[in-house]
Amino acid sequence: MNEQKSRPASKAAPVNAGETFLLENADIESVDLLIADVNGVMRGKWAPAESLKKVCSPGINLPMSIFGLDVWGREVEETGLHIDTGDRDGFCVAIEDRISRCLWAERPTAQVLMTMLDDQGDPFHADPRNALKRIVDRLAARGLTAVTAFELEFYLVDPTAFRTTGKMRRDRDSQHGAFGPEPQNMYSLSELTGQSELFADIRAGAIAMGLPIDTIIKEAAPGQFEVNLKHRPDPLAAADDTVLLRRLIAECSNKHGLRATFMAKPFLEWPGSGMHVHASLIDAGGKNIFAGKRGDARLSHAAAGLLSTMRDSLLLFIPGFNGYRRLQPGSYAPTRIAWGRNNRSVAVRVPASEPAATRLEHRLSGADANPYLVSAAVLGAMLKGLEEGKKPPRPIEGSAYQMKLPVLSDDMDDAIEDFENSAFIADILGPELQKIYAEIKKVEFTEFMNEITPLERSTYL
Repeated sequence: MNEQKSRPASKAAPVNAGETFLLENADIESVDLLIADVNGVMRGKWAPAESLKKVCSPGINLPMSIFGLDVWGREVEETGLHIDTGDRDGFCVAIEDRISRCLWAERPTAQVLMTMLDDQGDPFHADPRNALKRIVDRLAARGLTAVTAFELEFYLVDPTAFRTTGKMRRDRDSQHGAFGPEPQNMYSLSELTGQSELFADIRAGAIAMGLPIDTIIKEAAPGQFEVNLKHRPDPLAAADDTVLLRRLIAECSNKHGLRATFMAKPFLEWPGSGMHVHASLIDAGGKNIFAGKRGDARLSHAAAGLLSTMRDSLLLFIPGFNGYRRLQPGSYAPTRIAWGRNNRSVAVRVPASEPAATRLEHRLSGADANPYLVSAAVLGAMLKGLEEGKKPPRPIEGSAYQMKLPVLSDDMDDAIEDFENSAFIADILGPELQKIYAEIKKVEFTEFMNEITPLERSTYL
């Protein structure tokens, strides 16, 4: 009789992505649990490494009121998400391919991006990521997939000087690679070389985080740069890329003694910082529906949708009081409701490209906008345009700044009113999130209006 040889006991298979990550990264001591609020600000908590298993399955509790905070992190009672409803918990679950190491941290640390469900297990209506998913699902119902990518501009500044004096640095004559010897020095490779260690850290962090960084560019102003992300056939992933890229740039800059600011208009004398989104649509066969002669008609319909809803969505694209200062003629930030081909003076641009890459570039958003809400508004407007089949105004040739065209408001109060009364916004975000966002913006606008500036005091005292 043959004896059976006993097999060595094997380790149990990991139960979820969090456990797999910890098995491969046994040195991790803690984890940052992250969720983006309506302003795109990261909220959450620090937790022991073992919490990574729980956040992947079954999840962790966090208050729904995270989505009822203003940009300063204060409760806005009018949102209906706070103590008047019991300050209820939602259920946060990991976006499982968004677990990564934080290479900038002094101790071995991981991070995970989350999304929120309500207490019934359904996507919570106030989570901006869930709003974008609803638009993605509506496109899918028509056999369409959006391909999107973001371009993110920012300034590198001396943190002390920026906070205390509003200047870029303390010593005007100091040598610092972030700012360079020339006032602008646009597209300068030497300016990038001056920050080579910082950008090397950003690239390394991006690889660890799975962020598809493409090009890094020296932008129009001293200390201003742009990082471009590659196109993804998944708008949720593209927006995830962008909120995580902002965190990566900020943390790496801190490590190098600098402050990365995504403020839309930090300096009156220099261009503001934008967040451009490129978008195309592919059919079930993977073909770009904007390519070719027939595709050009669809492209124009999508552009018409973007132009017709631009005022409704302006508060999503320019979410803060400061951002309206960015809309200046000649500044590469749009001031008119217009579109054009290979034209950077318009709000909606058709970049020069090969036919298969034909797309629309939406150039209005500030760098501080919430990419989930921006993407929802852009894709929702493109879908509306396709469904309605209307023709847009003629594409602009030359500078749109010099033409008599519909003007974008530079007043946050007007933008709040247009947003609050918009049937389009109610359709793409849902009436609940529309109300929550509007109430938060009313509080923020009032706070800025209640501030007396030093210039007013020096003028009228």
